[in-house]
Amino acid sequence: MLYMYLPIAGNSVNVLLIVGLGVFVGLLSGIFGVGGGFLMTPLLIMFGIPPTVAAASDSNQIVGASTSGTLAHYRLGNVDIKMGMLLLIGGVIGGDIGVHVIKILKALGNADFLINITYVVMLGFVGGYMFIESLQSLKGGSVQTKPASSKESLYVKLMKSLPFQTDFQKSGVRMSALVPLFLGVFVGILAAIMGVGGGFIMVPVMVYLLRMPMHVVVGTSLFQILFTCINVTIMQAYSNHTVDFVLAVLLLLGSTIGAQFGTRIGKNLKGDQLKIILASIVLLVMLKMLYGLLARPDILLSYAGGH
Repeated sequence: MLYMYLPIAGNSVNVLLIVGLGVFVGLLSGIFGVGGGFLMTPLLIMFGIPPTVAAASDSNQIVGASTSGTLAHYRLGNVDIKMGMLLLIGGVIGGDIGVHVIKILKALGNADFLINITYVVMLGFVGGYMFIESLQSLKGGSVQTKPASSKESLYVKLMKSLPFQTDFQKSGVRMSALVPLFLGVFVGILAAIMGVGGGFIMVPVMVYLLRMPMHVVVGTSLFQILFTCINVTIMQAYSNHTVDFVLAVLLLLGSTIGAQFGTRIGKNLKGDQLKIILASIVLLVMLKMLYGLLARPDILLSYAGGH
Protein backbone atom coordinates (compact mmCIF):
# COMPACT_ATOMS: atom_id res chain seq x y z
CA MET A 1 0.00 0.00 0.00
CA LEU A 2 1.12 3.58 -0.69
CA TYR A 3 1.79 5.14 2.72
CA MET A 4 3.44 8.49 3.44
CA TYR A 5 4.67 10.05 6.68
CA LEU A 6 3.25 13.45 7.59
CA PRO A 7 5.90 15.53 9.45
CA ILE A 8 3.62 18.03 11.24
CA ALA A 9 0.73 15.62 11.93
CA GLY A 10 3.25 13.05 13.18
CA ASN A 11 1.72 9.92 11.60
CA SER A 12 1.54 7.94 8.33
CA VAL A 13 -1.44 7.97 5.94
CA ASN A 14 -2.58 6.07 2.86
CA VAL A 15 -1.86 8.40 -0.10
CA LEU A 16 -4.76 7.10 -2.25
CA LEU A 17 -7.23 7.53 0.64
CA ILE A 18 -6.20 11.18 1.23
CA VAL A 19 -6.30 12.03 -2.51
CA GLY A 20 -9.71 10.28 -2.72
CA LEU A 21 -11.03 12.44 0.15
CA GLY A 22 -9.78 15.48 -1.78
CA VAL A 23 -11.68 14.43 -4.93
CA PHE A 24 -14.89 13.84 -2.92
CA VAL A 25 -14.73 17.20 -1.13
CA GLY A 26 -13.72 19.03 -4.33
CA LEU A 27 -16.78 17.55 -6.03
CA LEU A 28 -19.03 18.96 -3.27
CA SER A 29 -17.20 22.28 -3.52
CA GLY A 30 -18.05 22.64 -7.21
CA ILE A 31 -21.70 21.56 -6.77
CA PHE A 32 -22.63 23.58 -3.66
CA GLY A 33 -20.18 26.52 -3.53
CA VAL A 34 -18.69 25.36 -0.23
CA GLY A 35 -14.97 25.02 0.49
CA GLY A 36 -15.63 21.51 1.81
CA GLY A 37 -13.71 22.12 5.04
CA PHE A 38 -16.79 21.37 7.15
CA LEU A 39 -16.51 17.80 5.81
CA MET A 40 -12.78 17.43 5.27
CA THR A 41 -11.63 18.51 8.74
CA PRO A 42 -13.85 16.01 10.65
CA LEU A 43 -12.95 13.27 8.12
CA LEU A 44 -9.24 13.90 8.69
CA ILE A 45 -9.80 13.85 12.48
CA MET A 46 -11.55 10.46 12.07
CA PHE A 47 -8.42 9.17 10.26
CA GLY A 48 -6.17 10.16 13.16
CA ILE A 49 -4.94 13.64 12.15
CA PRO A 50 -4.78 16.00 15.21
CA PRO A 51 -7.69 18.53 15.04
CA THR A 52 -5.49 21.67 14.97
CA VAL A 53 -3.36 20.23 12.12
CA ALA A 54 -6.46 18.99 10.26
CA ALA A 55 -8.12 22.42 10.46
CA ALA A 56 -5.05 24.42 9.36
CA SER A 57 -3.92 22.02 6.57
CA ASP A 58 -7.45 21.87 5.23
CA SER A 59 -7.56 25.68 4.85
CA ASN A 60 -4.59 25.23 2.53
CA GLN A 61 -6.38 22.53 0.52
CA ILE A 62 -9.53 24.67 0.18
CA VAL A 63 -7.46 27.28 -1.67
CA GLY A 64 -6.98 24.77 -4.51
CA ALA A 65 -10.58 23.53 -4.62
CA SER A 66 -12.06 27.04 -4.53
CA THR A 67 -9.61 28.40 -7.16
CA SER A 68 -10.68 25.62 -9.51
CA GLY A 69 -14.40 26.11 -8.69
CA THR A 70 -14.28 29.94 -8.86
CA LEU A 71 -12.73 29.91 -12.36
CA ALA A 72 -15.37 27.45 -13.60
CA HIS A 73 -18.25 29.55 -12.14
CA TYR A 74 -16.71 32.84 -13.36
CA ARG A 75 -16.84 31.49 -16.92
CA LEU A 76 -20.57 30.77 -16.36
CA GLY A 77 -21.13 34.37 -15.12
CA ASN A 78 -22.05 33.26 -11.57
CA VAL A 79 -19.70 35.50 -9.53
CA ASP A 80 -20.86 38.81 -7.97
CA ILE A 81 -17.45 40.51 -7.59
CA LYS A 82 -18.76 43.55 -5.62
CA MET A 83 -20.58 41.35 -3.06
CA GLY A 84 -17.62 38.96 -2.94
CA MET A 85 -15.13 41.77 -2.18
CA LEU A 86 -17.18 43.04 0.80
CA LEU A 87 -17.54 39.50 2.18
CA LEU A 88 -13.82 39.04 1.61
CA ILE A 89 -12.73 42.20 3.51
CA GLY A 90 -14.87 41.05 6.45
CA GLY A 91 -13.48 37.51 6.09
CA VAL A 92 -9.85 38.68 6.30
CA ILE A 93 -10.56 40.71 9.49
CA GLY A 94 -12.47 37.78 11.03
CA GLY A 95 -9.74 35.31 10.00
CA ASP A 96 -7.09 37.31 11.86
CA ILE A 97 -9.27 37.38 15.01
CA GLY A 98 -9.92 33.61 14.79
CA VAL A 99 -6.23 32.70 14.38
CA HIS A 100 -5.37 34.68 17.54
CA VAL A 101 -8.21 32.93 19.44
CA ILE A 102 -6.72 29.54 18.43
CA LYS A 103 -3.24 30.69 19.52
CA ILE A 104 -4.52 31.59 23.02
CA LEU A 105 -6.51 28.34 23.32
CA LYS A 106 -3.52 26.24 22.15
CA ALA A 107 -1.49 27.77 24.97
CA LEU A 108 -4.29 26.85 27.41
CA GLY A 109 -4.59 23.33 25.92
CA ASN A 110 -8.26 23.70 24.88
CA ALA A 111 -7.99 24.27 21.10
CA ASP A 112 -8.91 20.71 19.96
CA PHE A 113 -11.93 20.59 22.27
CA LEU A 114 -13.20 23.97 20.99
CA ILE A 115 -12.84 22.89 17.32
CA ASN A 116 -14.93 19.73 17.91
CA ILE A 117 -17.68 21.46 19.94
CA THR A 118 -17.92 24.38 17.47
CA TYR A 119 -18.40 21.86 14.65
CA VAL A 120 -21.24 20.00 16.36
CA VAL A 121 -23.14 23.20 17.25
CA MET A 122 -22.72 24.96 13.87
CA LEU A 123 -23.37 21.88 11.71
CA GLY A 124 -26.49 21.02 13.73
CA PHE A 125 -27.92 24.53 13.48
CA VAL A 126 -27.17 25.19 9.79
CA GLY A 127 -28.03 21.66 8.59
CA GLY A 128 -31.30 21.54 10.56
CA TYR A 129 -32.50 24.93 9.32
CA MET A 130 -31.65 24.24 5.66
CA PHE A 131 -33.25 20.78 5.75
CA ILE A 132 -36.58 21.99 7.21
CA GLU A 133 -36.74 25.03 4.89
CA SER A 134 -35.92 22.96 1.78
CA LEU A 135 -38.50 20.29 2.66
CA GLN A 136 -41.18 23.00 2.99
CA SER A 137 -40.38 24.51 -0.40
CA LEU A 138 -40.25 21.07 -2.07
CA LYS A 139 -43.70 20.20 -0.63
CA GLY A 140 -45.10 23.36 -2.22
CA GLY A 141 -44.67 27.13 -2.04
CA SER A 142 -48.13 27.62 -0.48
CA VAL A 143 -46.97 26.22 2.87
CA GLN A 144 -44.13 28.67 3.07
CA THR A 145 -45.44 31.89 1.59
CA LYS A 146 -47.45 33.15 4.57
CA PRO A 147 -44.86 33.04 7.35
CA ALA A 148 -42.12 34.17 4.94
CA SER A 149 -44.02 37.32 3.86
CA SER A 150 -44.79 38.45 7.44
CA LYS A 151 -41.13 37.94 8.42
CA GLU A 152 -39.88 39.64 5.27
CA SER A 153 -41.59 42.98 5.98
CA LEU A 154 -39.74 43.34 9.31
CA TYR A 155 -36.46 42.20 7.76
CA VAL A 156 -36.82 44.54 4.76
CA LYS A 157 -37.57 47.52 7.06
CA LEU A 158 -34.41 46.81 9.06
CA MET A 159 -32.29 46.42 5.90
CA LYS A 160 -33.60 49.70 4.43
CA SER A 161 -32.87 51.63 7.65
CA LEU A 162 -29.12 50.83 7.50
CA PRO A 163 -26.67 53.36 5.95
CA PHE A 164 -24.50 52.86 2.80
CA GLN A 165 -27.27 51.36 0.64
CA THR A 166 -25.68 49.74 -2.43
CA ASP A 167 -26.97 48.05 -5.61
CA PHE A 168 -25.56 44.59 -6.36
CA GLN A 169 -26.56 44.17 -10.02
CA LYS A 170 -25.30 40.60 -10.56
CA SER A 171 -27.29 39.36 -7.51
CA GLY A 172 -30.27 41.61 -8.23
CA VAL A 173 -30.43 42.95 -4.64
CA ARG A 174 -30.05 46.34 -2.88
CA MET A 175 -28.81 46.57 0.72
CA SER A 176 -26.38 48.26 3.08
CA ALA A 177 -22.72 47.46 2.32
CA LEU A 178 -22.31 46.90 6.10
CA VAL A 179 -24.40 43.68 5.99
CA PRO A 180 -22.04 41.55 3.82
CA LEU A 181 -19.05 43.16 5.59
CA PHE A 182 -20.31 42.08 9.04
CA LEU A 183 -21.27 38.60 7.82
CA GLY A 184 -17.78 38.26 6.32
CA VAL A 185 -16.17 38.97 9.73
CA PHE A 186 -18.34 36.30 11.38
CA VAL A 187 -17.51 33.69 8.72
CA GLY A 188 -13.80 34.61 8.83
CA ILE A 189 -13.64 33.87 12.59
CA LEU A 190 -15.26 30.47 11.99
CA ALA A 191 -12.90 29.81 9.05
CA ALA A 192 -9.88 30.10 11.34
CA ILE A 193 -11.34 28.16 14.29
CA MET A 194 -12.81 25.34 12.20
CA GLY A 195 -10.40 25.25 9.25
CA VAL A 196 -13.22 25.96 6.82
CA GLY A 197 -13.88 28.50 4.09
CA GLY A 198 -17.19 29.12 5.84
CA GLY A 199 -19.19 28.16 2.74
CA PHE A 200 -21.57 25.85 4.63
CA ILE A 201 -22.60 28.90 6.70
CA MET A 202 -22.10 31.52 3.97
CA VAL A 203 -24.32 29.73 1.42
CA PRO A 204 -27.44 29.70 3.69
CA VAL A 205 -26.62 33.29 4.79
CA MET A 206 -26.51 34.47 1.15
CA VAL A 207 -29.73 32.64 0.26
CA TYR A 208 -31.84 33.53 3.32
CA LEU A 209 -30.39 36.85 4.59
CA LEU A 210 -28.90 38.46 1.47
CA ARG A 211 -31.73 37.10 -0.78
CA MET A 212 -29.33 36.18 -3.60
CA PRO A 213 -30.24 33.65 -6.36
CA MET A 214 -28.72 30.17 -5.76
CA HIS A 215 -26.54 30.04 -8.92
CA VAL A 216 -24.87 33.41 -8.06
CA VAL A 217 -24.51 32.30 -4.40
CA VAL A 218 -22.41 29.27 -5.39
CA GLY A 219 -19.91 31.24 -7.53
CA THR A 220 -19.65 34.23 -5.15
CA SER A 221 -19.26 31.99 -2.11
CA LEU A 222 -16.30 30.19 -3.73
CA PHE A 223 -14.71 33.56 -4.68
CA GLN A 224 -14.90 34.76 -1.06
CA ILE A 225 -13.72 31.40 0.34
CA LEU A 226 -10.65 31.40 -1.92
CA PHE A 227 -9.16 34.63 -0.56
CA THR A 228 -10.30 34.09 3.06
CA CYS A 229 -8.49 30.73 3.10
CA ILE A 230 -5.30 32.11 1.54
CA ASN A 231 -5.18 34.58 4.46
CA VAL A 232 -6.03 31.96 7.12
CA THR A 233 -3.44 29.48 5.76
CA ILE A 234 -0.62 32.05 5.87
CA MET A 235 -1.66 33.14 9.40
CA GLN A 236 -1.91 29.53 10.69
CA ALA A 237 1.47 28.58 9.21
CA TYR A 238 3.18 31.70 10.60
CA SER A 239 1.50 31.97 14.03
CA ASN A 240 0.63 28.38 15.00
CA HIS A 241 2.89 26.17 12.78
CA THR A 242 0.03 23.71 12.24
CA VAL A 243 -0.04 23.48 8.40
CA ASP A 244 1.19 20.05 7.23
CA PHE A 245 2.39 20.83 3.70
CA VAL A 246 2.55 17.17 2.57
CA LEU A 247 -1.04 16.53 3.70
CA ALA A 248 -2.24 19.79 2.08
CA VAL A 249 -0.62 18.91 -1.30
CA LEU A 250 -2.26 15.45 -1.36
CA LEU A 251 -5.69 16.94 -0.56
CA LEU A 252 -5.11 19.75 -3.07
CA LEU A 253 -4.41 17.29 -5.87
CA GLY A 254 -7.73 15.51 -5.36
CA SER A 255 -9.92 18.55 -4.65
CA THR A 256 -8.80 20.51 -7.75
CA ILE A 257 -9.92 17.62 -10.00
CA GLY A 258 -13.17 17.10 -8.04
CA ALA A 259 -14.20 20.79 -8.19
CA GLN A 260 -14.19 20.84 -12.01
CA PHE A 261 -16.56 17.84 -12.19
CA GLY A 262 -18.73 19.24 -9.38
CA THR A 263 -19.35 22.51 -11.24
CA ARG A 264 -20.72 20.57 -14.24
CA ILE A 265 -23.00 18.41 -12.06
CA GLY A 266 -24.31 21.49 -10.13
CA LYS A 267 -25.49 23.10 -13.40
CA ASN A 268 -28.07 20.32 -13.84
CA LEU A 269 -29.62 20.51 -10.32
CA LYS A 270 -32.35 22.89 -9.08
CA GLY A 271 -31.81 25.24 -6.12
CA ASP A 272 -34.04 23.31 -3.68
CA GLN A 273 -32.47 19.98 -4.66
CA LEU A 274 -29.00 21.43 -4.02
CA LYS A 275 -30.05 22.76 -0.61
CA ILE A 276 -31.65 19.52 0.64
CA ILE A 277 -28.67 17.34 -0.43
CA LEU A 278 -26.22 19.76 1.22
CA ALA A 279 -28.34 19.89 4.42
CA SER A 280 -28.43 16.06 4.61
CA ILE A 281 -24.63 15.81 4.27
CA VAL A 282 -24.11 18.50 6.94
CA LEU A 283 -26.42 16.69 9.41
CA LEU A 284 -24.74 13.30 8.81
CA VAL A 285 -21.29 14.75 9.59
CA MET A 286 -22.65 16.49 12.70
CA LEU A 287 -24.18 13.23 14.03
CA LYS A 288 -20.92 11.33 13.43
CA MET A 289 -18.90 13.99 15.32
CA LEU A 290 -21.44 14.15 18.16
CA TYR A 291 -21.26 10.35 18.49
CA GLY A 292 -17.45 10.59 18.64
CA LEU A 293 -17.66 13.09 21.52
CA LEU A 294 -20.36 11.27 23.50
CA ALA A 295 -19.35 7.64 22.90
CA ARG A 296 -15.79 8.05 24.16
CA PRO A 297 -15.72 10.31 27.22
CA ASP A 298 -12.01 9.53 27.78
CA ILE A 299 -11.17 11.63 24.69
CA LEU A 300 -13.47 14.42 25.86
CA LEU A 301 -11.65 14.45 29.23
CA SER A 302 -8.25 14.41 27.58
CA TYR A 303 -9.16 17.47 25.47
CA ALA A 304 -10.34 19.35 28.53
CA GLY A 305 -7.81 18.18 31.09
CA GLY A 306 -4.69 17.44 29.09
CA HIS A 307 -3.08 14.77 31.39
